[in-house]
Amino acid sequence: MMVAFASFGTGLAVGLLFTALKLPLPAPPVLAGVLGILGIWAGGKLWPLLVNTLQR
Repeated sequence: MMVAFASFGTGLAVGLLFTALKLPLPAPPVLAGVLGILGIWAGGKLWPLLVNTLQR
């Protein structure tokens, strides 16, 4: 859980810094970014399931 809080805190600090310096945020649009992260997570969970299914 601490990793999640550290990740959020780092992202928050980067967002604040980039906005303060009037730079574009180093992230995709909100929905695309969230869906991309969700897809990466789902792929990581799906791969072991596929491997176990195909090995039977």
